[in-house]
Amino acid sequence: MSDTATENRPGDRERVQLHSAVIRFAGDSGDGMQLTGDRFTTQSALAGNDLATLPDFPAEIRAPAGTLAGVSSFQLHFSDKDIHTPGDAPDVLVAMNPAALMKHHEALKPGGTLILNTDAFTERNLQKAGYEDDPREDGSLTDFQVHEVPITDLTVRALEGHIERGELNKKEAERCKNMLALGLVSWMFSRSVDETEEWLRSKFRSKPEIADANVEALRAGWNYGETTEAFVFHYEVKAAKLPPGRYRNITGNQAVAYGLIAASVRSKLPLFYGSYPITPASDILHELAKQKNFGVQTFQAEDEIAAIGSVIGASFGGSLSVTASSGPGIALKTEAMGLAVATELPMIIVNVMRGGPSTGLPTKTEQSDLFQVLHGRNGEAPIPVVAAESPADGFDAAIEAARIALTYRTPVVLLSDGYLANSAEPWLLPDVDGLPDLTQVFEFTTESNSDNGFQPYLRDPETLARPWALPGTPGLEHRIGGLEKDDGSGHISYDPVNHHAMTQVRHDRVHRIADDLAPLAVDDPSGQADVLVVGWGSTSGPIRAACEQLREKGRDVARVHLRHLSPLPNDLDDLLRSYETVVCPENNMGQLSILLRARTLVDIKGYHRVTGQPFASDELADVIEQHGFGEQA
Repeated sequence: MSDTATENRPGDRERVQLHSAVIRFAGDSGDGMQLTGDRFTTQSALAGNDLATLPDFPAEIRAPAGTLAGVSSFQLHFSDKDIHTPGDAPDVLVAMNPAALMKHHEALKPGGTLILNTDAFTERNLQKAGYEDDPREDGSLTDFQVHEVPITDLTVRALEGHIERGELNKKEAERCKNMLALGLVSWMFSRSVDETEEWLRSKFRSKPEIADANVEALRAGWNYGETTEAFVFHYEVKAAKLPPGRYRNITGNQAVAYGLIAASVRSKLPLFYGSYPITPASDILHELAKQKNFGVQTFQAEDEIAAIGSVIGASFGGSLSVTASSGPGIALKTEAMGLAVATELPMIIVNVMRGGPSTGLPTKTEQSDLFQVLHGRNGEAPIPVVAAESPADGFDAAIEAARIALTYRTPVVLLSDGYLANSAEPWLLPDVDGLPDLTQVFEFTTESNSDNGFQPYLRDPETLARPWALPGTPGLEHRIGGLEKDDGSGHISYDPVNHHAMTQVRHDRVHRIADDLAPLAVDDPSGQADVLVVGWGSTSGPIRAACEQLREKGRDVARVHLRHLSPLPNDLDDLLRSYETVVCPENNMGQLSILLRARTLVDIKGYHRVTGQPFASDELADVIEQHGFGEQA
């Protein structure tokens, strides 16, 4: 925590003004840590802070209680200035059991605050977490400010009346302990809990006794902080100076969903979403299913192949059609993605990447599907690829994917990942009228385009897009399918010259997208940098934060972030060649680095890590310092 001033008020605890803070809640997957973090995030947003979050939870529905495998955590970075990451290391760690302490205490900053639920530190729980000795007694926590709080016992005592009246049993009362922890941390950081109380009463309005119990536990946590002498300080992080406007918190999956709805509204096309549930993409389906008031049609298919089949059919029928999955599901969709290329119909395939291969790490993040979406189809089957760079950016990325799909009559892959999907940040609500007018980028064909009858593969000379004719339009009957088509007529063709020509035009159509892209925006404040950092996707925030750290040290470093990965921007080659050193960090084994080396022959300095976690800004600052300046930061 970085403090600015200390206020001493008569009768008050010392209040320290902070620029920013990072808090991590950790406990068993049944302890409600995701809910606790989400509510503290909402409180921080209402206080006007800029923020970024990092939920982290096990893939198992219910891992064994008290074990490392069952630990769930939620990290929040909030600040009075613009921030780009959920924080490298927590200033405060709330550990609800020994397993949470074992898994996360090494991440806590030296001198950081550690709040332990001492009621969970039984001999059995210590053994399950892998402790031979009690860490509270063996000196291993001396680097931290340790607060031992009997969170479970305090919760039960606060709810004794509910237990005596038979409204709750003891086990049910203990489940409210996450609210007591939330109340305590809310007091520590001068956060109002009024909104959380309202939320609890709304969520449990059909069970008022549960609502009352959670509210009382929340207040008990606040009051404990206010009355105990264990906490010498409490803190305040003032509102950030963000651009004026109306904000809301948004996750990456929500942003993608809203971007798809916006693209539907701005194109005046009905939105059809066909998918099969898969972590971490399922929340897009959940969000869109709530939005029937926008005419959204959602279809939960019996499998991944049926899902993309429905999307191809919906596109043929004139919808803005979308499917989403993660790497394993994209593998199953591959054949139909090739069919979409052959039929030249507009659609969007969202890939929310997760750790692989195979089932891999379902709830962790990775950028390892880039090669899959670029090349993972039989034959020459090019598909444009765009990538979101932050949770809120999923909105704009979805609209851009729709623009390309409709303009060039092609399937488009939109890449997100597990980190972006589940993390949240403030989102400035856009002016809807200022969004791209997608009715201007396409039109349905209503009349024959040739004296010889309708030619479904005659092309627009600029975009090379073929006509989009709705089924049932008189005189525009035509075939679609996976067999090669004759250029123009669309009849099945095995002619070798025609096959080469059709293959060439499908490639050229994708490459023409690059002619329509704005020049790359290079962040090079001094204009004197010899080191350029290239990123894509969710590396944007850590790279930006790392570059800002280095500039504060007097290092001239530039950065550029790629939204379009196929085709790559036309001005990328010259840009990379204009810097002495180019560094490319990726959460994979160097997939973009390989592509850039092959295309430009520039010796890209790659940095690759696949731990299931996003990069830390300090980590990347060290890497850039080493590669670009020959020494560690």
